[in-house]
Amino acid sequence: MAGGSAAAFMYLNASPKASYFLAEKNTLEYMTDQFENRYQPELDWYEKTQQEKTASTIELSGSYNDPAAVTGYGMDPAMFINNSSITIDAQSDMQNRQLYTGLSANIGGMEVSDIEFFLDEEKVMLGLPFIEEVLQFNDEDLGPLLQDIDPNLFTGEETLNLESLFDSAQGVLPEEDLEYLEEEYMKLIYDELPEEAFTSSDETIDVNEQSISAEKIALDLSEQELKDIMKTVLDKMENDDRLKEIIKEQAAAQQFGNTMYMQNDLDTLISDFDTAIADMKTGLEDFRIPDGLKSTLWIHDDKIVQRDFSIEMGPTAEELGLFTIKGSQLLTETNQFFNYDFSFSDAYSDGTVNLAGDLNWEDDQAKDSIKIAMEDLELSYEGSETLEDGSREFDRTFTLQEPTSGGGSLLWSGNASYENDQMNSEHNFSLETPDISQDMISFNIISEGKTIDSVESLSEDNVKNIGGMSADEIQQYIENDITPSFQQWLFGILAGGGLGF
Repeated sequence: MAGGSAAAFMYLNASPKASYFLAEKNTLEYMTDQFENRYQPELDWYEKTQQEKTASTIELSGSYNDPAAVTGYGMDPAMFINNSSITIDAQSDMQNRQLYTGLSANIGGMEVSDIEFFLDEEKVMLGLPFIEEVLQFNDEDLGPLLQDIDPNLFTGEETLNLESLFDSAQGVLPEEDLEYLEEEYMKLIYDELPEEAFTSSDETIDVNEQSISAEKIALDLSEQELKDIMKTVLDKMENDDRLKEIIKEQAAAQQFGNTMYMQNDLDTLISDFDTAIADMKTGLEDFRIPDGLKSTLWIHDDKIVQRDFSIEMGPTAEELGLFTIKGSQLLTETNQFFNYDFSFSDAYSDGTVNLAGDLNWEDDQAKDSIKIAMEDLELSYEGSETLEDGSREFDRTFTLQEPTSGGGSLLWSGNASYENDQMNSEHNFSLETPDISQDMISFNIISEGKTIDSVESLSEDNVKNIGGMSADEIQQYIENDITPSFQQWLFGILAGGGLGF
C-alpha cells in the first residue's frame, strides 16, 4: 500500500513535463504487462530455451487437393506433396553457445537423412550423407583464406564473428547498451526540454463511447527550441565513441554470414556516420520547421487515452511535409482498444493510414480484432484463443482486401501446451482466395520440445578442416571428392524410384 501511495503522490505533485513522460512510460509498460500476462506460458518456455539446454523436433508437411491440377501425363502433384515431410531436430545451449541441427526428409518417398550441422563460438561443422568426413571451418581461418583469394581486399584478420549469432539471439541490443542509450540520450532530451513548453488542464473527452475525465498536457516547442535540442543531441553523437562502437557491433551482428562485411566496411560505416552527422548539423540552420512540434496527451488513470501530434518540416519553405498522429486508446485488464490515424501530406501527395484494434482477454479467453486501412487497401486480423492449464487453442485469420487481385485470407489454427520442461504444438496454415478454397492447400507444423542434459555434436574422428586449406585445395576437393560422391548418392536414391513417378 505504501508503494501505491508513493506513486500516487508522485503523480499528484509531478510537473506537467514529468506527468507527460510518466504517462508515456506507464502506457508502454501496461501494454507490455498485458501481453506478458496473456502469453506467459510461451514466454516462460522461451526463457527456458535461453537459460537451459533444450531440444525441439519440428515436422513440416503439406497437403494439396485439386483434381484439376493433374497433368496430361497423369502426374498428380498431390501424390508428391501429400507424401512429403521434413523433420528438423534442433538443440541449443545458449549459455555455453552451442547449436546443433539434424535434418531428414521424405520427399515423395525419397528418403534423405544424416544431414547434421553444429556450431559454437570457434567453429562450424557439417555432416553430409554422401561423404564420410565431417567438414569443419574454424572462425579464425576465414581471414587467411580470404587473403589468399584476394590479398588486396582482405587483411587476413577477418573472422566469421560466430559469437554475434548468439548475442543477437539474446535480443536486439545487450542490456548494458540499452541502459547506456537511455541514460545518455533519453535523459539528455528530457533535460533539454524546457518546463515552460508543457501546459496542463482538465478536459472531459469521449473514448470508445465512454465519457472520461482526463488531464490534458500540451507540449509546444518552437522551431528554435526544437533545433537547439537536435543540435545538442547531434553534438553528443558526433563525439560519442561508445555509440559508434554499438553501431559497429550491431552492424557486424546483422551481417553474420556476409563475409564481405569486414573491418574495412565497419570503418567505412562509422566514417559515413560521422559525415552524416556533420551534414545534418550544417543543414540544420536552413531546415524549416515553421510551427515547431506540437504534441498533446490526454491522461486518465496514469495512462494515455488520447493523442494529437503534429510536425511540419522540410529543407525549404516550399518543400514542407506535414506528419500527424491522432487517435485514442483505452487500456484495461480485460480490453485494450485503440484507434489511430497516421497522416502525411506535402505539395505533391497526401495519405492516411488507420490502425484500429479491439483486444479482449477475460477468463483465459481472447477475442481480438485489428485492422490497418489505407485508401482501398485493408489488412485485418481476427483471432480467438482459449488457455487452460498451460494449453492454448487458437484460430487466427489474416485477411487482405484490395481490388486488383480480390485479396484473400491466411487461416492459422492450432494448439500448444506447456508443462514443466516440455512443450508440444500443432499448427495448420491454409489459404483462401477467390480462386483457392480453404481445403485446397494447407501447411502443417508439429513441434515437440524438452530440456536435455547436453547438446549433440558431430564426431571429430574424421574431420576435414576446410579452413586450413588454400582456395585451390578447396576447389579441387569439391571437384574430385564431394561432387562425384554427391552424384553417386543422388543416382542411387533416384534409381530406387523414390519420387513415385
